[in-house]
Amino acid sequence: MDLKGRLKTTRKFYFLSILLIVFVTRVLADEEQRGDDGPELKSYHDPESEEEDVRPGSGIVAGASVTSGHGVSQPEEEKQPDGEGLEGEEKEDLPEQPLQIEEKPKEVPVVIGGTAHGESCIFPFLFQGKEYSDCTTDGRGDGRLWCSTTYNYDMEKKWGFCETDEQAQQRLQAEEAEEQYQTVLRVLNATTRKTQKRELYEKLLKVAEKGHQKAMEKVAYAMLFGDYMNQNITKAKEMFEKLAVEGSPKAQMALGFLYAAGLRVNSSQAKALVYYTFGALGGNLVAHMILGYRYWGGVGVPQSCESALTHYRLVANQVASDVSLTGGSAVQRIRLLDEVENPGSTSGMLEEDLIQYYQFLAEKGDVQAQVGLGQLHLHGGRGVEQNHQRAYDYFNQAANAGNTHAMAFLGKMYSEGSEFLPQNNDTALQYFKKASDLGNPVGQSGLGMAYLYGRGVPVNYELALKYFQKAAEQGWVDGQLQLGTMYYNGIGVKRDYKQALKFFNLASQAGHILAFYNLAQMHATGTGVMRSCHTAVELFKNVCERGRWSERLMAAYGSFKEGGTDAALVQYLLLAEQGYEVAQSNVAFILDQTEGAKIFSENETYPRALLHWTRAAAQGYTVARIKLGDYHFYGYGTDVDYETAVIHYRLASEQQHSAQAMFNLGYMHEKGLGIKQDIHLAKRFYDMAAEASPDAQVPVFLALCKLGLVYTLQYMQDLNLKEVISQVDLDQLLGPEWDLYLMTVIALLLGTVIAYRQRQHQIIVPPRPPTPAPVPPPRPPQEQQQTQAEPHAQGETHNQGPAQEEEEQQ
Repeated sequence: MDLKGRLKTTRKFYFLSILLIVFVTRVLADEEQRGDDGPELKSYHDPESEEEDVRPGSGIVAGASVTSGHGVSQPEEEKQPDGEGLEGEEKEDLPEQPLQIEEKPKEVPVVIGGTAHGESCIFPFLFQGKEYSDCTTDGRGDGRLWCSTTYNYDMEKKWGFCETDEQAQQRLQAEEAEEQYQTVLRVLNATTRKTQKRELYEKLLKVAEKGHQKAMEKVAYAMLFGDYMNQNITKAKEMFEKLAVEGSPKAQMALGFLYAAGLRVNSSQAKALVYYTFGALGGNLVAHMILGYRYWGGVGVPQSCESALTHYRLVANQVASDVSLTGGSAVQRIRLLDEVENPGSTSGMLEEDLIQYYQFLAEKGDVQAQVGLGQLHLHGGRGVEQNHQRAYDYFNQAANAGNTHAMAFLGKMYSEGSEFLPQNNDTALQYFKKASDLGNPVGQSGLGMAYLYGRGVPVNYELALKYFQKAAEQGWVDGQLQLGTMYYNGIGVKRDYKQALKFFNLASQAGHILAFYNLAQMHATGTGVMRSCHTAVELFKNVCERGRWSERLMAAYGSFKEGGTDAALVQYLLLAEQGYEVAQSNVAFILDQTEGAKIFSENETYPRALLHWTRAAAQGYTVARIKLGDYHFYGYGTDVDYETAVIHYRLASEQQHSAQAMFNLGYMHEKGLGIKQDIHLAKRFYDMAAEASPDAQVPVFLALCKLGLVYTLQYMQDLNLKEVISQVDLDQLLGPEWDLYLMTVIALLLGTVIAYRQRQHQIIVPPRPPTPAPVPPPRPPQEQQQTQAEPHAQGETHNQGPAQEEEEQQ
């Protein structure tokens, strides 16, 4: 038994040793692979580089749009995102590229009618000298599909229909609807006139009535948001339910939104979660983004950083791969609360008069105005629509005047290409060289990208590194980003994660979306930094919020300015579901107004506003935190709870140093509401509020005056003045003759005042009225002639006359 036990122990030891060796080998291999490749980073989307999309591994060459090796499949990246079409960008609904999936065995139809009824089609078959691998309509005028049941139809003439009459009719109607949809969509993408868009949406409604799925999706969203159609949430809900049965991810996401927001349905977070999940499984990016926010904030689901990371990373991959060299369009995040309190101060929108003034300067040859308007039209935003043609015209005028920035931006436009300007590497290279030779960092960065990609020049990593360094030294964000990419991947330099992290941080300070993305990848995988799921999620969330759906922010703001409160509210509600803090605060602001919104009843507005103030406060918005305190203080949407109000005010005071929160805490200490009454602490918080904000000094002064008065009255009340007076013995304190002394002092003071007033009366003598000058007697004619001959002397005499007369009178 002892020998058997030893043999058994020896076997276990050998087995454990083998497992340990295998485990160590696998770990070393993983570390080596991580050291060689690291997580995938993003640079600019390169429309010409195709081979990087299929490269194995996760390292990149700057400019490649490759798929992440962290739980994101290649088809998810390559497919057109379903979530984009809901945001009113018609271009996103253009035909999607087909997914690359495994080919399944093709079903061979059994023919109906013809000369071979009941037999199976033969593919390929020969018809008029041409082979067909599928049913065809060739040779028929009615458009019905047919096939041959033998290889050579021309010889044997055996055929039959591939569909019934009803199926053929349905197919023809679907083809007709698709053709109409594409025609309307092309015009819709080309026009900017609202009246024409309204007419086109009416045509889309007719196409949707024929059962066209994409047309139904667009019309349903237009009805939901009130975009170019009358807002009709009930009708939109019916269309979404019909589409959801057919498996539309957009409709499933929309139904999830309706149940989450309680729009024309009873609010149900459980149903919302189910629909969001199905929409995400169908590839809808907005649904993924909503689920990412819910898992990050624990909204309706258990809080899970890793689950949020999975959803946000998938969406961020798509957003980052869409970033172009020109940077895309710009979007302003406008807070309605700030806009109402200080109109135009925080919106960043340019007034029409100011734009016309800049246009006037540009027409007069002002180079700076030309460059500024060119950038404004290139990226859009601030109330100006994106227009590459106008941007090119302004840049061209400034470049002809010798402006290096204009030359560099023309190079970027030619390098990227657009519908207006065809892509041309040679022309782009010429502009980049001109700007770079004159020391322009934008041109240097563009030239570096040309050498990095091999656009118009042979690939040369050393020159690319040189130009990126020159641009980065001047603080240009693209140079910093590309340097980080080269150091990360070891392109032209030794791989250095610390240097990559440094340059990515510099680029992120300027707000570059790809810098945020690359930093998120490094924090998510722990490459070059300590792994931090929380930091990675926040960075990925920042990237996701730069997607095309962010343009809905400006659409909602436009609806609000035009008086469409309900339309703006629904749009902000969807963006709030996606995690936009600005949208959450705007929803709460609209619900907080006295007129409110008509889509909710009056008893629902404050609870819903409280919910969105809570979500906005959780993302660090100070005003939202103060609003939460106010709601609990006054009992809006909840019961009056002074203690909870104190908690929110204290958080705003300690974390964001809010003067308003400090003032409120001072008041609550003064009154003893929710906390122990303490006048000294009240004064301390009032003083802190005055130090935190100059605007609080006047209210603080008034509050301190009131506090001082209250404190004085309270002190006197506690002092009991009657008892103090009764206890004072003046005879003992001042002597028995104290009343005579007091009367003497009062008499002396009265005499002093009388004497002083009499002396002042004697000193002040009223001035006498001036005595009129005597009329001189008439002079002889000789004296008159002499006076006329000497007018200057006579003028001097008259000027000095009154003074001399006053002296004589004195």
